[in-house]
Amino acid sequence: MADTGEGKKEESDYKRLHSFPLIRQTDMPEEMRVEAMELCVTACEKYATNNESAAKMIKEMMDKKFGSSWHVVIGEAFGFEITHEVKNLLYMFFGGSLAVCVWKCS
Repeated sequence: MADTGEGKKEESDYKRLHSFPLIRQTDMPEEMRVEAMELCVTACEKYATNNESAAKMIKEMMDKKFGSSWHVVIGEAFGFEITHEVKNLLYMFFGGSLAVCVWKCS
């Protein structure tokens, strides 16, 4: 039988190695993209076990900073097809397999 301690160690090593944000798709201007990416990383680290709270934090901060109508989805293994305003989409991965999609539509 496999040692469960070893499996947890490998998982934590994998998450540590993949703790940087990986942008998959974006059309945001550079300044907005950097701020949104930093906000997503902060929220995902702060609410590591609660994706709903992380998404709520990101949405509220984006609404304050860049106007209303922002939407956020955080999770693993999901697909999406959305309509968004031009230059207002960010789709990224963080911590290995955690995906974050942020977009604005009015």
